[in-house]
Amino acid sequence: MPNARRMPALALLLGGGVLLVAVSGHGDPPGPNTTGAQEVTVLGVVLSPQTGVPTVILQGRRDGRTVAMSIGPAEATGIAFPLAKRTPPRPLTHDLFLTVFGRLDVTVTRVVITDLRDDVYYAVLHLSARGESLALDARPSDAIALAIRAGAPVLVEERVFEKSERAPAPMAPAGPRI
Repeated sequence: MPNARRMPALALLLGGGVLLVAVSGHGDPPGPNTTGAQEVTVLGVVLSPQTGVPTVILQGRRDGRTVAMSIGPAEATGIAFPLAKRTPPRPLTHDLFLTVFGRLDVTVTRVVITDLRDDVYYAVLHLSARGESLALDARPSDAIALAIRAGAPVLVEERVFEKSERAPAPMAPAGPRI
């Protein structure tokens, strides 16, 4: 994704609504690492030139490899708003979850994209609550949206990088989805 960090945030009309598409302009300092996983920077959400489908782009901080995951318009908005440092007029679901987490003294500690099977990505949301650790199965798009808002690291397992590099480029809107 050449020059992705230089792309400005923009709004696109999609199906009568507005889809905010944002690309992060900076990276945060590296965070905690997990064996077999690499921390990534969420570069942004772009529209695939081949399909017109929103795609979240993750780039490994250690080696620069990328993973591009097709997502839906609502999921794109959930990720793009905090990347662009925009606040919606009403809280999105991820904002509500973080408010609830805060009231319950629950912290998002990290997100790990764990696998790609049958064109579906898998993730685990790691939480800390009163000294206890919780790991929950989550859609990667939801987990990424929560991690961005919480300032928590996003990691990608090595096998996901390998499988996504071998995955065929989407020819129609039915590419690998979250």
